[in-house]
This record gives sequence, structure tokens and C-alpha cells, in this order.
Amino acid sequence: MKPTMMTYIHQQSEVLGNLLARYPHGLPALGEAKTVLVLATGSSINAALSAKYYVERLTGVRITVQEPFHFQHYEQWDPATDRVIAISQSGESTSTLAAITALKQQHGVETWGITGSMHSPLAQAVDHAVDIMNGEERVGYVTKGYVATILTLMLIGIHSARQKGLLTAEQEQHELAQLQCGVAALPDIIARTERFWLRWQDDLTAAPRFIAIGFGPAIGVLKEMETKFSETVRVPSQGIELEAFMHGPYFEINPQHRLFFLDVEAPVRERLQLLRQYEQRVTPHVWSVCTGESEDERTLALGIEVSEWIAPLFMVVPFQILAHHTAEAKGNNLPQRIFTDFGVSMKSKTKPGDYD
Repeated sequence: MKPTMMTYIHQQSEVLGNLLARYPHGLPALGEAKTVLVLATGSSINAALSAKYYVERLTGVRITVQEPFHFQHYEQWDPATDRVIAISQSGESTSTLAAITALKQQHGVETWGITGSMHSPLAQAVDHAVDIMNGEERVGYVTKGYVATILTLMLIGIHSARQKGLLTAEQEQHELAQLQCGVAALPDIIARTERFWLRWQDDLTAAPRFIAIGFGPAIGVLKEMETKFSETVRVPSQGIELEAFMHGPYFEINPQHRLFFLDVEAPVRERLQLLRQYEQRVTPHVWSVCTGESEDERTLALGIEVSEWIAPLFMVVPFQILAHHTAEAKGNNLPQRIFTDFGVSMKSKTKPGDYD
């Protein structure tokens, strides 16, 4: 049988556990870098956003995340940039490769590549390639490679902070223990999501539009929900930051829309909860995803105690599962590839994806 998204979702705990077990082997440190530019697109940019705030908080490094095509053709180069990190799970993204090549030629900046293929064009183009160790993923809608990218970035942050003396050995172990706790809980998170799906599957399958709302480090989860649901469920789907939603998009909401709120312990949590209460007056199709526990039947509680900075690594998993299940329930045959010539036709990939 062909592998599915769920095949690789179930492998995530093993992949992430292996990354933790080999820490810090194979991980570079940011050293004295103060300003880092990250170039990525698609799910890779969502992964970068999911790890950005955690790494910045640990290391004090300023990280800017940009789309490579837009950056190469329209953005101004910041001469304070110490390092450029390109992310591409396949290592085949032409826009990322072009931007890296141009920056090396024009500015001579040190480049890293984070990829799942150490034989890819990206791995050959950069000064230092980092393997996310996700193994084979022969499905067009990435899942385990996505979380492996986030964890790799987070581990680089921990390693860098320890090397700079910003973390003690005890603090380093505390950060690793938090990550390990979440990784160990992944099978339970999957089980909780399956129960949530069974309860709400009819409601989710009938949805004409999905919107996810959150804040802070959860912005990467919002954008990955948008990406995965658009790719698989194939109805309008959008992830919107809390404050941005309250400055215009809230006018759009109607009783048919399905809303997800990403609820984590943070100073602005009350604002999110007030918004959820308000939107429940507009549409009955409102749910939350939280990290701890909840008695609310409309809240998918992950049952883990992690900080809001680490939470994006685990909060994305329910959306991966719900994207797969909702798509299948709608009759979208995900193993059947569509638009197979798109990447090559649009010159966005160096070769077609190997998913057969």
C-alpha cells in the first residue's frame, strides 16, 4: 500500500526522538552571529516561523524570515547580516537556491542549508548543510519533515545558547526535557485528535471555509494550518494573527465558517478568549486547541505542559491529522497526485517530486 500523510504522522515521535537522542551531534552553533536571515517558502517558512521566537529568546540573535524570491528581487540587503540559513526539505526549491547563490556571490556571507536530503542541490550550494534526519517522505503533503525542521532549529538554538554561556548545563537539560516530554506525548496527542475527529467529523467535513486564529510563536502553526488545509481539504483556509483578525477580517465571519483558536498560556490569552466568546455569537462552529487540559467539549486539549515558545512544535499535529481526515471524508483522494507537472512547469522545483 502507498504511504499516506498518516503513515508519516505516526512516525513523528520516532523521528523527533532520534533528533533529541543525538543532540548536539551534527548541529552547528550560531557563534557570535547577531543577525540571521532565514530564507524559506511553503511549509519550510511556516516551520521557520514556528521556531524563530524560541531561538531568538534563547540566543539573543535577531532572526528575519523571508520568502527567497521576494527577498532576492525586492528587499534591501542588511550589511549587519552575519549568516543566511536556507530551508528546503527537498533541497529542490529553485527560488531558495537562486537566492542563496546570489547572496554568496554578492555579499560573501556564510550560508547554511537545512534539508532532508544531503545529496540535494541545496546541500551542495551552501557552506554548511544540516540534515533534519526525517528519512523518506513519499507524500506530497509534508508532515514529519515539517516537525523535524522545527525541532532541528530549536536544537540549534539550545546548542548555540549553551555554547555562548547563555544557558547553564542545568538550563540546557531543562529545555531538552521539555521537548522530550512533548515528543513522548505525541502518540497521545494523535489519539486525542482522533477522538476529537470522531466527535466533530460531520461538522468539519461540511465546512465551506476554515480560519485559525492565534498569536505570538503560534503564527507558524496558523500558516501551516492554512497551507495543509488548502493543499488537502481544498476549501478556502486561512491562518490569521489575533490582532490582524480584529482589524478587518472579523467582518467576514458568517454562521457557516469554522474557526479554530490556538489557546496557550501567555499574557494576551484573555484577549483571545474574549474573541472566541464574541465569535461564538456569530457562528456555532468554533473550537480551540490548547496545550494543557480542558473540560470544554469544543476544546482539543493536548495534555502537555510546555511553554508557549515550544508549543508550536506540538500544536501543529492536530491540524495535520484533521487536514488528512477532512480531505478523505470529502472524497479527495490524496494518494492520487494532481498537477504533477506544476513544479517543473513553473520552474519552482528542479525536478518532479518522487511520490510514486
